[in-house]
Amino acid sequence: MLVDTVLRLKGSSVVTASPETPIGEIARLLHDARIGAVVISADDKTRDGILSERDIVAAIATEGSTALDHKASELMTCEVITCAPGDGVAGLMDVMTQNRIRHLPVMANGALCGMMSIGDVVKCHVDEIEHEAEALRAYVAQ
Repeated sequence: MLVDTVLRLKGSSVVTASPETPIGEIARLLHDARIGAVVISADDKTRDGILSERDIVAAIATEGSTALDHKASELMTCEVITCAPGDGVAGLMDVMTQNRIRHLPVMANGALCGMMSIGDVVKCHVDEIEHEAEALRAYVAQ
């Protein structure tokens, strides 16, 4: 299955935040949207970085509650690994595992067009396995 197929099914909206957004506000945004990462973007189209709940926890562990006053641009990961709509979901699993990441912004023609999470990848994998098992059961029943 391809990334664009998954995005058609789940939706392609991406939660973004400005590089100037305080970390405390980002934490609230992540909680309210029930997501694990936000793309940091000055224009909501390109990606300047990505900031995950893991980044926030690491900052709090080292700096305490003062970390919540930092700006997103101070804690975000600048070198963002991305994927494209035509990429296969199976390959994303390898990329996420090798890089120990759980979110991949989807980019097309330099513009942000979706977000793939490890949950999306696992759901797709499970759906494929269930479909294959059903096909095998139908074949054996013939």
